[in-house]
Amino acid sequence: MFCSGLGAKLLLAAAGLLMAAGFSGASEYTVTALSTHRVIACDYIQRLSCDSGVISVQAALYGRTDRQTCSEGRPPQQLSDTQCSPQDAVDVLRTSCDGRKVCELTANDVRTSDPCLGIHKYLDTTYNCVPASHSVTCEHSVEHLQCGEGQVIFVIGANYGRHDSSTCFYQRPASQLQNVHCSRPTSKVAESCNGKRSCAIKASNSVFGDPCVGTYKYLEVAYRCQYPVTEPLEN
Repeated sequence: MFCSGLGAKLLLAAAGLLMAAGFSGASEYTVTALSTHRVIACDYIQRLSCDSGVISVQAALYGRTDRQTCSEGRPPQQLSDTQCSPQDAVDVLRTSCDGRKVCELTANDVRTSDPCLGIHKYLDTTYNCVPASHSVTCEHSVEHLQCGEGQVIFVIGANYGRHDSSTCFYQRPASQLQNVHCSRPTSKVAESCNGKRSCAIKASNSVFGDPCVGTYKYLEVAYRCQYPVTEPLEN
């Protein structure tokens, strides 16, 4: 919620808005999805991606809820517990992936503890691709977010770090590009830019901290432009 100098209460319209988990008010807004996907990773890497729009995780499970999924080559005792479904996986997926066009995770990224010892588990994620503007700004450069006349910025997700070797690589030595597992979600872009028509924020360690010393980083931001709705303050 934002307040204007005229004493009006500025509310972002609920229709067409989404804020990534970890930002204040994330559960209050929804947005129409471009497409819905479900990915199950039995082993190794789970990859979420959107050809159009950005990722919005809807549900995630790390564990087991039936005996058939990811059962090939597994003995019966590793499939016996079908009530192995802790609730924290979705929070990890949302924090890591919301607002990005591509997100790759392993079970180790999601697992905070072993919910069922001896059981072969899998990662089952359902996500939407939602419309958004998506930008990447290399370290030491300035990110400029801009909306049209009468619209304001609403940040869906932002990450600072590096999650591939092909982004912001020009004239950089290989040693500065090899760590591709250091991207860190940040709420600082939302805190600085939400509710404004335009906003500038520098992609630098001084603003976001240094998630990987010696790696050349970049700032990735997904945001929407929305017409605000004003309502008079209550007496």
